Order: sequence, then structure tokens, then C-alpha cells
Amino acid sequence: MGFEIDNTDFTEEDFNRFSDRLRSNLKALDILLARPEFGEGDLSFGAELELYIVDNEARPLPINQEIIAQLNDPQLTLELNRYNLEYNFRPYLLKDCCFSATQQEALAAIEKINKCAKQWDGSVVPIGILPTLQQSDTGYHAMTPLARFKALTQELTDIRGGPFTIAIEGEETLQLAMDDVTLEGANTSFQVHLRVPAREYADFYNAIQLVTPLVVAMAANSPTLFGHRLWQETRIPLFKQSIDCRPNDSLHPVPARVNFGNNWIREGAFELFAEAALLYRPILPDYSDEDSVAIAQNGGTPLLHELRLHQGSIWLWNRPVYDPSNGGHLRIELRSFPAGPTIIDMLANAALAVGLAKLIQPTIRELLPAIPFAYCTANFYRAAQKGLSAELFWPSMKQSQPEYYAVPKILEKMIPRVPEKLVEMGFIEEDFLPLLKVIEERLHTRQTGAQWQLNKLEELRKGLHKREALTAMLKLYQKNSAANIPVAQWL
Repeated sequence: MGFEIDNTDFTEEDFNRFSDRLRSNLKALDILLARPEFGEGDLSFGAELELYIVDNEARPLPINQEIIAQLNDPQLTLELNRYNLEYNFRPYLLKDCCFSATQQEALAAIEKINKCAKQWDGSVVPIGILPTLQQSDTGYHAMTPLARFKALTQELTDIRGGPFTIAIEGEETLQLAMDDVTLEGANTSFQVHLRVPAREYADFYNAIQLVTPLVVAMAANSPTLFGHRLWQETRIPLFKQSIDCRPNDSLHPVPARVNFGNNWIREGAFELFAEAALLYRPILPDYSDEDSVAIAQNGGTPLLHELRLHQGSIWLWNRPVYDPSNGGHLRIELRSFPAGPTIIDMLANAALAVGLAKLIQPTIRELLPAIPFAYCTANFYRAAQKGLSAELFWPSMKQSQPEYYAVPKILEKMIPRVPEKLVEMGFIEEDFLPLLKVIEERLHTRQTGAQWQLNKLEELRKGLHKREALTAMLKLYQKNSAANIPVAQWL
């Protein structure tokens, strides 16, 4: 969804042409993937960080366009709501201390944005859902006035044919109906991009899917919405429901556009791209004149504009990415981890996810019969709901029936074996070991960002009304986050 478009009024002919181009893109991708050398090269790590902009009272501050205009930084982009920004970090080779390089860039970027926002008495904060957000902060008035956001909202609303229903049950319950999709913008995340060789894609992607629930439980940082205590990672159900345009028809089920996936993949990345093209209706039919098949047949690297744009309108929590740069390559975009609490915590989550997946990859094919995909999906939502208190079904070649284990127990067995796997991939030991220490400390204290927020909120409620307590909690959060202190050490 980072592509900008000029048109917002599409005809049926536009949709037909876009669909034709999409099918041609699939044929071209199939040709590319058949090349033995496609996607080969040093592995790289990249990331995107979504941020809230807040004022001195920790309330949303709608000045993203003003900041963008003044900084003129191509790595800084607009988000759906006017109080959100996204910073796109440079990709780094694993061997170039990618985690340290990203951390330095992130801290410098936040300092630069804060310096700019200060003239409006503003600052940015990385947090999954802003605790001080109110329902009055959502709606069309909150939307960034860009053509692609207008078109997205219009098309999803037309498909839905009625309000978007939000129903989340946690310690408290939240139920409401929205006429637009701006609640999607309430979710901010730290998205990780990892380049993966085409020949390893299926096994590594499946391994990422299997371990994602473990990392979601460890990374949880979104326990409230509009003052309601909900899931440990409330972003997960909120994002899905806020743009769920499916009609309420149980006899004709349609997969959600926000989705953990529909099955394990068996051969490679092509399955995921084909599934996206064949199961999900296009919503932004902005097409190009590129003859992608001819370019691929002649040994070139097509842009595959339609396929990439379409992928951006399907929000898999682990999303396949095709990048045409430098002869083309494939990435996995890990989208389920929240923004915050700190830069070092976010990078620790990334290192854990990649390391666990590499640990599982050699045996993933043997493990798949022991865990139907529906079980993995259930693990994902259970981890988002319960965090480190979740019990997940974990597969074993020795099992005779499904068995459930507490998240900490699973991680305690796996984490000691992660360093050797990261080294095997090409990561530098002194670059990732401090991050694994952050993970081990968080596991020991059981203090995630979500748990710290809930504990602090309970403490502050003894002397303050809920709204005042939420504000006071967020100000303490901002102070700790700005200092880049791992959340396990927060008091």
C-alpha cells in the first residue's frame, strides 16, 4: 500500500484489465522463479516502524503531513491516519551488523522527527495502540487525504455494504460499529523484511508461520483500546475486524483480507502469490503498460506492478514480497509484531523470530503432519489474546495426540540453540547476542510491554480516574521508551 495512485474512480473495465495484468504477472513470476540464479546473493534485513504522533498531553496530534513537508525525507511516509507516520529503514546485509545499524538509524530518525514535531508541541511514540486514543479520534476527519487511502476506504466500504463491526472480548468487552476503516490506523507495528532464497522459501516460510505465535506472545504491547482492557495484543483482532469487508454469508465463506494464511505451502512462494491473485478481489485496479511475460521471457526482470500493488491490499501477517531490484528477489515480511516498547525490544523480537525459524527449518517438513494448519492459526490468536500466559499446541515427532505447553516452557528449550542458527545464516554474533539477552531477561521477568502497561494502569487507578491514569501511564511509557531501556527493566 506504499504505492501512490492518482485515480480514485475506477470502472469495470479497469478491474478487468487489472485482473488480466495480474494473471500475466503470475506467468512472469513463474518464469523468474524457474531461473536457477533468481534471488541468489547475500541475505539482507530491513524494517519499517509505524509511529504515533502525540501532543504534550499524550493525545493524538494530526500533523503527519506537516512533518513530512518539513523534513522532506524519502524514508518517512504517511499512514492512514493523520497522527501516524512510518519510517522505512535502509536494508542491511546480515554480515554488516544489521541489527546495530538499524538501531542507530532508528534512534537518529526518532530524534530528527521529534525535533521537527517539537514546534507543534509534539513527539512520536512507538506503541501498538495508543492508550489515550478515543473513538472521536477516528473517522473520515482523521484520515490522511491521499488518493490511495480514499480509494481503499471507498472500495472496502462498497464491498462490505454496511458498517464494520468490532467485537473484542478480553478482561473487558468492546463492541462498536464503524462506517469507515480508520480504526485500521489505530494499529502500529514494527514490520521486518528478510530476504530468503527462492529454493528455501517454502520451508522457511512455514517455519516462520509456526514460530510466529511464540514471538507474538513475547512481543505483546497492545492491551487496551478506548480504555478497555482487551487482548495482550489487541492489534491482531482489531486490524482484522476494522477492514473485514466480507459479507455475512456462512454458506459462501470468503477468506479475510487480514489473514494468518489458508494452509501450509508445499513447493514455494508462487503458491502464495497465486492464492492472492485468485482468491481476493482487486480493490485498487491501477494498472501499467508493462508486458511482464515478454520481459521475463527475454531474460529481463519485470516490475510486476499489479502483483505488488495487489499484495499490498492483502494483509497476511507473514506476507510474501517480490522485489524487482538487482535482478529480483523474494522476501518475507513479518507483520504481526507491534511497535515498541523500545527500539532494542523490537529488534530483539526480530532476532528471536528469525533465529527460531532457522532452528525449525530443517525439520519443518517432518513436523507439518503433526500440526494441521488450523492448529497453528489457533496458536496465533491464543498467543495474541493471552501473551506469555498462553498455552499453545506444539508439535513433536514423538506425539500420539496434540499436546499443549506454556509459551515460556517452549521458548526456554529453544532459545539456547538460536545463536548457532543465526551465525549459520550470516548474522554477526556480537550484533545479536545483546538482543537475545533482552529476550532472556523478558522471559525471566515475564514483563512484556502489554503486561507493564496493565500493571502500571492498575497501580495508577488507585488514585486517578481511568482517563487520567491512561495519560499518566503513557507519559511514563514515553520516558522509558525514549531512553531505549528494555521493557523487562521498566519499573
